Amino acid sequence: MRTSSNPAFRRLPTSPGGYARFGEGPAGLGGGFGGGPGGPAPVAGATDRPLTVDDVVQKTALNAVVTIAVGVLTAISGLYLLGIVGFIVGFVIALVIIFKQSTNPALVLTYSVSQGMALGALTGALEASSNQYAGIGFQAILGVVGVFIGMLVVYKTGAIRVTPKFTRWVVGALFGAVALMIVNLIVGLFTHSAGPLRDGGPMAIVFSLVMIGIAAFSFLIDFDQADQAIRAGAPEKAAWGIALGLTVTLVWLYLEILRLLSYFRN
Repeated sequence: MRTSSNPAFRRLPTSPGGYARFGEGPAGLGGGFGGGPGGPAPVAGATDRPLTVDDVVQKTALNAVVTIAVGVLTAISGLYLLGIVGFIVGFVIALVIIFKQSTNPALVLTYSVSQGMALGALTGALEASSNQYAGIGFQAILGVVGVFIGMLVVYKTGAIRVTPKFTRWVVGALFGAVALMIVNLIVGLFTHSAGPLRDGGPMAIVFSLVMIGIAAFSFLIDFDQADQAIRAGAPEKAAWGIALGLTVTLVWLYLEILRLLSYFRN
């Protein structure tokens, strides 16, 4: 089982099974999901319905719709301070879900609501600050949808195969990008600016493009993790954990696309 760059996909099943690959028809019978550290992953019990592709699609779509709907309502309301609450609540809930390996639907949906508040407040404040940013949120959503569909097609056609080497490359690139952001933040604190990687200049544009690329490639790993869970016979409730992982990547991608569009609008 390959390790994902997305922490929401930890401890997915490792045993092979007879399930269809992600995006390919109905599932069959197989292994397990979410075992304890160092122990075997439990199989779906007699009362647990095995995970299917439809489960993953439905739960992911539900979380995406909730995030967008709450985001639009927050942006329209003008209550932009809700963004701070949304980011804090979302961060805390994500930590709880990741470390407890919870598949509680209420927690996952609460995360989506909080992120919708955060993204809606950020986008609304940006659009309200100047006419040059009008419609930037809708364009960012279109960009996210385009990247998501494009990477799903790439995964299903096998144009890029998710190998251990590919996964290590993406994870390494992600850690490198995070390290650069930390350095940029420190530079910004001393120079009282956004730093060279976030000031809207040529270097900032290139960095945002790199971040969007890493997020896009992360989708391939997320799809592969979902594929592995289905084939290994995870229980139906595992779909909520998979949906959370995909939602995390979607939120990250939206933020990077929104930032890039703001550079071009400025």
